[in-house]
Amino acid sequence: MEALVIKNTGSWYVVRTDEGAEIDCKIKGNFRLKGIRSTNPIAVGDRVKIIENESGTAFITDILPRKNYIIRRASNLSKESHILASNLDQALLIVTLAHPTTSLTFIDRFLATAEAYRVPAILVINKIDLLEDEEDLELLEAVRYLYDSIGYTVVEISAKRGDGVDQLRSLLAGKTTLLSGNSGVGKTTLINDLIPGLDLRTAAISEVHDTGTHTTTFSEMFQLPGEEGGYLIDTPGVRGFGTIEMDEYEASHFFPEIFKIGADCRFNNCTHTHEPHCAVLEALENGLIAQSRYNSYLSILEDANPDKYRKPY
Repeated sequence: MEALVIKNTGSWYVVRTDEGAEIDCKIKGNFRLKGIRSTNPIAVGDRVKIIENESGTAFITDILPRKNYIIRRASNLSKESHILASNLDQALLIVTLAHPTTSLTFIDRFLATAEAYRVPAILVINKIDLLEDEEDLELLEAVRYLYDSIGYTVVEISAKRGDGVDQLRSLLAGKTTLLSGNSGVGKTTLINDLIPGLDLRTAAISEVHDTGTHTTTFSEMFQLPGEEGGYLIDTPGVRGFGTIEMDEYEASHFFPEIFKIGADCRFNNCTHTHEPHCAVLEALENGLIAQSRYNSYLSILEDANPDKYRKPY
């Protein structure tokens, strides 16, 4: 029997059959030997084969081929990866420019990973109700302009007030969408807005560290209301976004503006760091590439260094 994985608690999976039945499952066999070296060999969004038990539970025996997935490095000292979700139509990155502040490096690492795994990404700037003075509004405009000019869809919202939520709802209709972001950026509040009656638990931001707490402890898929339907996949908030499986010669492919300008470099294998007649370094000097984006690109090159995540003896 085939089914869709809709929840992953770490020890159990919940799947939904084509008939609509929800069944608790465990893994049968060692999926870690197949393909990606991952902390979670099965992800929410996977289509799987199951064998039911007499007790009403089931074993997952196989994973059907994925059309795509989003992945990040599992931890700072790990060579393993963690699959956030699979079989996606798009990814929604929720960020905030205050309380807490999402770093541009985090944004760029997520967007580059989405590019690498062929998942269209939308940038959602939440908590615009907290941006009141002139300096905050200038920052909002600068961030919006930066990513809009690269080609990303940018939506400004206040999940608390409801501003922009209807626009976002229209972008989600009929699609399977991953929601990701740092803890405290308002993912849970937004999901409660988009799916009335769900009433997921939210938590206050830490006044000491200005960071969020993890109200979501596992990944879960929720069905959107309305005729067109669609699904949201909620994931636990993350503090950093370690990239994986990118080497120094392909990392620039996942920064659209760097990739485009890099076509004019003298060398086909230019890393855009030191080579003569590098079009990217020239564009950076002339302000045609944002310094923040280039810095994020360099940070991904560091991730590609095999010594960076080597465990100390």
